[in-house]
Amino acid sequence: MRIETAPLHFYITPPEPCPYLPDRQMMSVFADPRAEMDTGVYGQLAQAGFRRSGRHVYRHQCPGCNACVAVRVPVERFRPNRAQRRVWRRNKDLTVHCAPAAPREEHFDLYRRYVDTRHAGGGMDNPSPREYWRFISSEWSDTDLVEFRAGDRLVCVAVCDRLPDGLSAVYTYFDPEESGRSPGTHAILWQIAEARRLGLPHVYLGYWIAESPKMAYKADFRPAEGLRDGIWDTL
Repeated sequence: MRIETAPLHFYITPPEPCPYLPDRQMMSVFADPRAEMDTGVYGQLAQAGFRRSGRHVYRHQCPGCNACVAVRVPVERFRPNRAQRRVWRRNKDLTVHCAPAAPREEHFDLYRRYVDTRHAGGGMDNPSPREYWRFISSEWSDTDLVEFRAGDRLVCVAVCDRLPDGLSAVYTYFDPEESGRSPGTHAILWQIAEARRLGLPHVYLGYWIAESPKMAYKADFRPAEGLRDGIWDTL
C-alpha cells in the first residue's frame, strides 16, 4: 500500500513469547516513532492492518504465522445478532458522552479496577496514572474517551480514534461489577451506530485470532472483514 506522505521508516521487534497462542513467537513492525504522524497517515496505515498503542503505530508480523487478522466492520452491512440486540436493550439506561482525550482521575480509577480484575498477573495490573495515559493517548491522534454512565456513575469508557474512513476501537475498560451488561460489546455496537451516523464506512476492531477465545467475539460483528494478503474480505 502506498502512503501519500514523506517516506516512513519501519522497525521490527525481536521475537518474544506470543501472549495469545502458546509455543509461538510474536514480532511486530513499528512505524518510526520519530516520524511525523497524523490522522491521515494513520488512517492509511490502519487500512494496511496497523494499530495504535499510545503514540506508537504497529502491526504484528510473525515469521511462519498469520493467525493475527486485522478486522473491521462495514457499518452499512452490519446486522446485530440476537445476543447483540439483547445487549443493546440491556444498556438502554446508559447515557453516552464523548469527552476529549484528557487525563481524568475518575477514568484512571475505573481503568485500574478493570485491569487489576480482568488482567491480574498479566503485566497490565497495578498501573500508574502515567502508564495508563501513555497507553491510551497520543498527541497526534483524534481521540475521544466515550463515557457510558448509569446516572452519575461511570460504567464504561471506550477509547475511540476518528479516522478519515471510520472509527478505530482502541481499547475499552469497564466496571468489573457490571460485566453482566456486556459493556465491551455495547461499546462496539455504539461505535458502529456512531460511524453510521457520521457517514463513515468502517469500525476497526484490531486483531482477531481464530484460536484465541478472548479474541473470538470480534468475528461476531457480522459481516466482519479481515485483511489477508493485502485484501479486505469477509471473514
